[in-house]
Amino acid sequence: MTPTAAERMDDWGRRLAPFATVLVLLFFGLVPFGVPGLPLIAPAGTQIAVFYWAVYRPDLMPPLAAFGLGFIQDALAGTPLGIASLAFLILHGIAVNQRKTFIGKPFLLVWLGLAVGALLAAFASWALASALLGGVIPLERPLFQALATIALFPCFCWVLVRIHRGVVH
Repeated sequence: MTPTAAERMDDWGRRLAPFATVLVLLFFGLVPFGVPGLPLIAPAGTQIAVFYWAVYRPDLMPPLAAFGLGFIQDALAGTPLGIASLAFLILHGIAVNQRKTFIGKPFLLVWLGLAVGALLAAFASWALASALLGGVIPLERPLFQALATIALFPCFCWVLVRIHRGVVH
């Protein structure tokens, strides 16, 4: 039986939901809230979403999508191209390579995986940005952002689980 146009659109919508959630978080992260110092400590919701979808639906968050989303983030944020892509690919690689370790295990293990990935991504991004900008840049911003990302992972994860169960299945 051939699926109807509505069924095909529904299927495409479900398949694009992970990519769309990262895009929404990306755009939300670019909104200037006017709070002094907020960009220094704001969590990287996009990193959390890439990690989450790579663990629980790697078929819907392939490495190319993670790379492309990172490229879009860098282009829109005005950061050197490749910084976010590198971070997303590190998180994606950890998530996919350790997927069997995370699936069906306590949430704390997944949180630990994200913590390791966020810290590795922060240091790799810092090193790449320093190299691209021709000098050592301060480490505080990527480190604080990684710590905020780790601390708020459960909150973001709660929302992503709801989207996963309600939209993606």
